[in-house]
Amino acid sequence: MTNNTFPRELRLLSSRDFDQVFKNPVRASAQGMLVLAKHNNLDKPRLGLVISKKVLKRAVWRNRIKRIVRETFRNSQDNLPKADLVFIARPKIGDISNSELSSTLQRLWNHVSRRLDNPQS
Repeated sequence: MTNNTFPRELRLLSSRDFDQVFKNPVRASAQGMLVLAKHNNLDKPRLGLVISKKVLKRAVWRNRIKRIVRETFRNSQDNLPKADLVFIARPKIGDISNSELSSTLQRLWNHVSRRLDNPQS
């Protein structure tokens, strides 16, 4: 059951939460993107986004990436472990099509889930 509306605090991380995720995180990456994850003590996964102006200069380009990341996160959130996830955009992300970005993110969410559930892999 996917919940298309969820409280703001479940999808946004504070700067303190970002700091915790950056301490010894599970990593998953693909061309143009990096996902860091760490278990949290909440009942749902949360998402943080880092898309700098240096990587994508125009706001419309950054907003496209944010929209797709949030959409794939919402669609996957019921299958994700209780974790804080931080998506970081890297150079060349603007060259990736919407469909390719969505499928890559789906693979990254799955990879992070497996790694969090089985830390030895």
